Amino acid sequence: MTRTIRTRLGLSALITSVLLLTACGAPLRDVPKLSSVELDPERTALALREVQTLHAMGARVWCVPFARNASGVQIRGNANTWWPQAHGQYARGHTPRIGAVMAWTATSKNPRGHIAVVSEVVSDREIRVDHANWKRNQVSLKMSVIDVSEANDWSAVRLESQPGSYGSTYPITGFIYPTPATAL
Repeated sequence: MTRTIRTRLGLSALITSVLLLTACGAPLRDVPKLSSVELDPERTALALREVQTLHAMGARVWCVPFARNASGVQIRGNANTWWPQAHGQYARGHTPRIGAVMAWTATSKNPRGHIAVVSEVVSDREIRVDHANWKRNQVSLKMSVIDVSEANDWSAVRLESQPGSYGSTYPITGFIYPTPATAL
C-alpha cells in the first residue's frame, strides 16, 4: 500500500469516527410531548419568593397560596373547594395542560383535598407538577404524577414521592385551567 492510500484511508477513518461520536453526543430533537408550553417563570418565581418569606417568618407553607401564585387561578379557600368554585369562572376539564391546577378529591385521609400546578406534560399518562405541602411545609417541583385510572381519564393518580417510588393512589376531580370558563 502506498503512503498516499494509507493517509487517505486514515483520514477517512478519522472523519468517520468524529462524525459517529458527534452523532452519539447530539441532543435529541423534536422529542414528542403533548405540550411545548412552559409555566410562566415570573409566576413560579413569585410563588417561590412567597414560600421563602413564609419560611423566614416561621409560617407554614400550604398548597393553596402556592398554586394560586404559580398558576394565576384566583380562587381562595381549602383545596377541596376549588373545583366547585371554578365552575362558571374558570375552564375545567380532565386533560392535563401546562399551568392548569390539578384538584385532588377530598378523602377521609385528606379531607381538605390538595392542589398542584401542572408544570410539564410528559406523555398522555405522565405529568410533572409543582406544589407545596405534599411533604410537610415544603415545595416539590417537577414531581412526577402518573395516571393509573382504568379509563385513562386522570381520575386516579400516583405521585413519585421518592425517586423511582410511586405512593398510594389518589382520586382526582379534574384540572382547572387558568382561562375564563367561556374559553373552552
